[in-house]
Amino acid sequence: MGHDTGEDHGKQAAATMAIDGALVRELAELLADTGLTEIEVEDGARKIRVARTLTAAPVTQMVAAPAAPFAAAPVAAPAGEAAPAADLAGAVKSPMVGTCYLSPEPGAAAFVSVGQTVKAGDTLLIVEAMKVMNPIVAPAAGTIKAILVENAQPVEFDQPLVVIA
Repeated sequence: MGHDTGEDHGKQAAATMAIDGALVRELAELLADTGLTEIEVEDGARKIRVARTLTAAPVTQMVAAPAAPFAAAPVAAPAGEAAPAADLAGAVKSPMVGTCYLSPEPGAAAFVSVGQTVKAGDTLLIVEAMKVMNPIVAPAAGTIKAILVENAQPVEFDQPLVVIA
């Protein structure tokens, strides 16, 4: 009988485990601050692991095309703070950690392209977090000046995604 009780307890624990979004976000920020690629926290039966893949080379290539000051930002932020901050005015930032998708499905046209005019509420891209597709919309009307991410790229909380002017 003791064995059956243990199985039932295990099923109950798995069924009632709640994901603490704030803790996951805090761990993701810790990864960014420390430069680590993975962190795992264990609290009794609950275990949370947050990992990221570094994709600095593709980001630099994508960002270098629209404006040269962007290329220095990921590599040497303190040296190039003033210029990128001015160039990123109008940047739409990621509200969460996740994976960025530029089109609604593989093989489909991108939601937006550089030079395109958008209205407030138009979908710019999708950030997938925990199997949920979250549309990121234009906060105001304007023209797409730069797309700072690549399709299927991991993104961090508050990371600039698109510049609208």
